[in-house]
Amino acid sequence: MTPIQETIINKKTTNTPIWLMRQAGRYLPEFREIRKLNPNFINLCLNENLSSEITLQPLRRFNLDAAIIFSDILMIPYGLNQKVEFKKDFGPQLGLLDLDIISKVDEIDFIEKLYPVYKSIKKVSENNLIKNKNLIGFVGAPWTILVYMINKHSPKKHLIKNFFKDEFLINRVLIILEKFLKLHIDQQIKNGATVIQIFDSWAGLLEEKDLPNYIYIPTLNLVDYVKSLNIPVICFPRGLKDYINYCDIVKPDVVNIDYDVNPISICKKINIPVQGGLDPKILLTDKENLKKEAIKYLEIFKDHPYIFNLGHGVLPETKPDMVDYLVKIVKDY
Repeated sequence: MTPIQETIINKKTTNTPIWLMRQAGRYLPEFREIRKLNPNFINLCLNENLSSEITLQPLRRFNLDAAIIFSDILMIPYGLNQKVEFKKDFGPQLGLLDLDIISKVDEIDFIEKLYPVYKSIKKVSENNLIKNKNLIGFVGAPWTILVYMINKHSPKKHLIKNFFKDEFLINRVLIILEKFLKLHIDQQIKNGATVIQIFDSWAGLLEEKDLPNYIYIPTLNLVDYVKSLNIPVICFPRGLKDYINYCDIVKPDVVNIDYDVNPISICKKINIPVQGGLDPKILLTDKENLKKEAIKYLEIFKDHPYIFNLGHGVLPETKPDMVDYLVKIVKDY
């Protein structure tokens, strides 16, 4: 059993495992070399040789307990034939959401379009570097994918005006998303993913009255599905005010907390394993400060099943030796 499985399944509290969101990415010089030659981000995600290589890069450098597949949550709208492109210094830009087009996509077409992603997972799962470690597959939560598909770009602080005006469209898209998210999860697991993480990056945009329809029910359906495949599921409802209610209703195996959350109150009130919390900006400071902040989380969760991670992804300006130092702090604790 891997250290992460020990923590999730056996609720073990010794030897805290560690992996980091966006551990494969822009802060690594070897990634930047590949990226320079491959400016089209979607094509890079669909290049099974390069995406599997990028997934393994951090494992060559650091003593991490998991790899997370190099891909993107927006591969779902891409697979549903909505135009998706990534613009430098702007982020994702999506094309028109046409219900007729996305309703006509069948499962075989979808799998074929995303097949290189699954081949990449298979390649990573067969690599020796992944021995005794987990391979994490992931999806965006239905709400977050819906936000991108209707908003057409990152909402940052707010949704477009009249976001909710077409209820029929929203409900149809959510039904379609559930079907294809399950399919995407299934294909990742069949090809070697041993844990699934569900990223709800824009959970914090909703008012409390809207949480059941857009977050609790759609995410619970996915969580139940992953559990039915006997694979652990981690949920990250970023920006949510009430993690306790979320855990009670959605029942993930692990909840990832963001850096605005009070870890002490989470530790007291949540009885499932917890992941994450450390502010990625701490990695931009100095080693003394990094050690102090990392130890704070390790101390708080020392008697609680805990997977060390960040409260968001590794920032591009992070120095690799700070990541190395963080991994050593956790391993030596």
